[in-house]
Amino acid sequence: MDKENLKRLKDLAKKFRREIVEMVYRANSGHPGGSLSVIDILTYLFFYEMEYPLENRDNFNSDRLVLSKGHATPAYYACLSEKGFFKKEDLEKFRQVDSFLQGHPENEFVPGVDITTGSLGQGFPQAVGMALGYKLDKSDRFIFAILGDGECQEGIIWEAAMAAGHYKLDNLIAFVDFNGLQIDGDVEKVMNVKPLEEKFKAFNWHVQTIDGHDFEDIENAVKKAKETKGMPSMIIAKTIKGKGVSFMENNYKFHGKAPNDEEFKIAMKELS
Repeated sequence: MDKENLKRLKDLAKKFRREIVEMVYRANSGHPGGSLSVIDILTYLFFYEMEYPLENRDNFNSDRLVLSKGHATPAYYACLSEKGFFKKEDLEKFRQVDSFLQGHPENEFVPGVDITTGSLGQGFPQAVGMALGYKLDKSDRFIFAILGDGECQEGIIWEAAMAAGHYKLDNLIAFVDFNGLQIDGDVEKVMNVKPLEEKFKAFNWHVQTIDGHDFEDIENAVKKAKETKGMPSMIIAKTIKGKGVSFMENNYKFHGKAPNDEEFKIAMKELS
């Protein structure tokens, strides 16, 4: 990645972090912590990696994205609006009763959303099914999926992982946003999912562990994943919950909590 693209992605991610905090603050509802931890990955995918056209999405000629950790919609919507799927002004109505931008992504209502996700664990198996469909159609495009680390406590994740490995879905590239925290606290204390690397390897996945806030790390991992044949790829991205906002960083209380007036001012100053 050249310096120009690296700076562009960093600038976009910073802009999106501001929009994430603004959305959640305005709605007094939402999930800022996990949105801020995953936004660098989404920024890279949407604005550097994926073939993700505005039109003719109901075919096998474009990449697909499944946000299995569906509560991270502030990050998702910030990217989709920047891509032109809907107006930036629509972000102002995030989580409002009369808005199409609800707390979890709905493909029936939100332009650019490939699949509806909500209850944790439900998106990943859909990504596996989509990848299998692309294989059967002999498409050369990729399915990307984003999971949460707490989400890996769900049994259906491992059923889907087993199927993906069995069918050798090398067109499936998944990320685990491993920020170490979930709504009730430390993932290790709530229900330890480690060692994730060995677990996915046991299900016949190619596994890498990276810094999820380093665009060059992300790029190198995706490149290696695309070069891997005969097995799906899992990229375990070590991230910081609430990345970019001091009082949210590594603070599980901001998993699903909006900042108050004073906190919002501090966040906006830090992200300026």
